[in-house]
Amino acid sequence: MTPQAQLVLQIWLPIVLALFKFFPARQAVVISFIVSWLFLPQRVVFEFPGLPDYTRTSATCYSILLATFIFDAKRLNSFKLGWLDIPMLIWCICPFISSMTNNLGIYDGTSAVLDRVMQYGIPYFLGRIYLNDLLGARQLAMGIFVSGLIYAPLCLIESVISPQLHRMVYGYHGIHEFGQSVRLGGYRPNVFMIHGLSVGVWMMAALLVAIWLWQSGIIKTFWNVPMNLIVAGLFITHLLVRSTGAYLYTFYGIIILLTAKFFKMSLPLMILISALSFYLFLGSTGNFTGDKADQIISVATDIAGEERAQSLDFRFDNEELLVEKGLERMVFGWGGWGRNRVFEYGRLGDLEDISVTDSLWIIAYGVNGVVGLSAIFGSIFLPALAFVFRYPASTWLTPKVGPAAVLVVIMVLYALDCCLNNQFNPVFTLASGGIAGLCMGKPEPTRSLKSAKRIRKLPAARSKSFNLR
Repeated sequence: MTPQAQLVLQIWLPIVLALFKFFPARQAVVISFIVSWLFLPQRVVFEFPGLPDYTRTSATCYSILLATFIFDAKRLNSFKLGWLDIPMLIWCICPFISSMTNNLGIYDGTSAVLDRVMQYGIPYFLGRIYLNDLLGARQLAMGIFVSGLIYAPLCLIESVISPQLHRMVYGYHGIHEFGQSVRLGGYRPNVFMIHGLSVGVWMMAALLVAIWLWQSGIIKTFWNVPMNLIVAGLFITHLLVRSTGAYLYTFYGIIILLTAKFFKMSLPLMILISALSFYLFLGSTGNFTGDKADQIISVATDIAGEERAQSLDFRFDNEELLVEKGLERMVFGWGGWGRNRVFEYGRLGDLEDISVTDSLWIIAYGVNGVVGLSAIFGSIFLPALAFVFRYPASTWLTPKVGPAAVLVVIMVLYALDCCLNNQFNPVFTLASGGIAGLCMGKPEPTRSLKSAKRIRKLPAARSKSFNLR
């Protein structure tokens, strides 16, 4: 940590308070989360005894909660626990049960719960109370879109000079392994994120939002630039991010959106949710081995090339080891302290960690068992399914529903990424909370107020024109 990196994290709280002072509350929430995740320094941690570490995520959560108490205290009373909140509630409580079932003690369990609440629970809660309607979803979607435009030139710079911006601003590299930034004959941008994979998923989200805001007619020009040119620019930037997985997510996301536009169906989205659920079931029960894994690797070789397929094969091999260990504590997992990992005695007689945990799903399964695994993915899938049933695909192209629909698509694609990588992003948890709140609230009309008034006025105008005196 450098002095300037520490200073930025320390002054973030008054900056967030200022945002709440000068912007509407929900807009301040969106700006705070997106700016913190895209621009605050990596690997800056302040440790306090008995409290979660003060990181850029917890700093944002503490700051927004304090700002809510000061400027918008009534908002806190609006929260009512609903059925879609149950998965996130279980995910936040599960660490305590895992600690107790592994005899790690009450203190360890309480500490793990506080960490989980700060990392996942608070962003979800803030989404529930601030972004729980179609307007809130629109503001978050617009925030992702604008942030993508701001990030695009930074990505282009790093694709040429290599990931250097974090070092230039904060005095040190924010990534762990610089060698992973060399991909596809060039440099994979990291900007101010922990990994190029995170940048790839974010630019995927910005591109999908831009496409749908354009197709739904919400935005025709932005900054006096036609939307088709903006979409083209984001698409080129997305390619230069050099994230193969994000390419595939974008491709499937476009299929979902185009199917909704032309066929008024959400079938591709439902297929993806079902496929991911089935994959997690097979994986957590130890049945995703042998021929099933080989078939996927063969398909990956044809689509992404041998190098990417070898990486996937390596992950499957490690997950097979970790699942065997996880089956010993299948319900609530092994708890913390690396107990979910696989160790063997080395040549010197010392225990050596021989496992690699690349994906969120295998970490959740090993640490908190099948209960935790079901909870974290349920917090994404259940709000997405509830949205599909409340707002069918035939409404997704309307200006009111369109932004929320593309957020749901992004959430499910993020869940797909969590099956392959461990690139946590609190903005998508914020979106999940908002969609859950939207689906548990009163149904909103899908037509705009102006169009509804226009429809109501037509019969009256017609009868007046034929009035005989």
